[in-house]
Amino acid sequence: MPEGHTLLRLALDLDAAFGGRHVRVTSPQGRFEESAAILDGRVLRAAEATGKHLFLDFDQEDVVHVHLGLYGKLPVHAGLPGVDAVPAPVGAVRMRLVADGADGHGAGTAYGDLRGATQCALVTPAEREAVLDRIGPDPLKPDADPDRAWQRIRRSRAPIGGLLMDQSVLAGVGNVYRAEVLFRQRLDPMRPGRTLRVSQWQAVWDDLVELMAAGVRSGRIETLRPEDRAAARQRPARRRTGQHYVYRRDGQECLVCGATVRTRELAARNLFWCPRCQPVFRSRAVG
Repeated sequence: MPEGHTLLRLALDLDAAFGGRHVRVTSPQGRFEESAAILDGRVLRAAEATGKHLFLDFDQEDVVHVHLGLYGKLPVHAGLPGVDAVPAPVGAVRMRLVADGADGHGAGTAYGDLRGATQCALVTPAEREAVLDRIGPDPLKPDADPDRAWQRIRRSRAPIGGLLMDQSVLAGVGNVYRAEVLFRQRLDPMRPGRTLRVSQWQAVWDDLVELMAAGVRSGRIETLRPEDRAAARQRPARRRTGQHYVYRRDGQECLVCGATVRTRELAARNLFWCPRCQPVFRSRAVG
């Protein structure tokens, strides 16, 4: 499932391609046909992402709410000069967006095809706010309040590795960021949320803010600190799994301590961690 940085990059691409332009909206697949007819020819004012939710704001206060889920994609093709017609849709396209290069906008023809999303619905501003009210703070939002998540975490018996994936606690964090930030902060993924100190939570939050912002800029999730990148380059080519400490590295040696990276299922996803760098948490409480 795409993580928060991917959704923000997509929103920025949509905004650059369609923002302020009259957009032709269709549903070649047919599942969004009635709503597409309402929006067709209207101005797309802006695209915005919060967590794993994407919102397209049209004039007259109509909003399209998109959640890509596990398999959804919305590639944006923009700045195509002199293109009179976009290619015919391929596959089950739920929603197609097209902006004509002759619309006086000066940005060339642009189009985007939404496929495989779990959610694509025309909603009201109030319904949009209801969605946002159900999710936690997003580390990619400058005005996000990490204390909102902390108040949930500090009272929870659930493992921190599960809480980080709970979108009602924290928005936008997926399986990769979950595994990597816990490794970077040397936290046992199974440690109950309520046993964390506020300073530990603040360190996790600050790390997520930095890592996810870097992901927006680069389009990749790269979590290795500079001093550990040399060890990653020394791996045999067949065992290189990107710029990650533990994600999808089960059975391989930890880049920091050499222990074997482990995996288990948590929150319906495979969790990866190093048992030496992230030792089992043992409470000092007595009785």
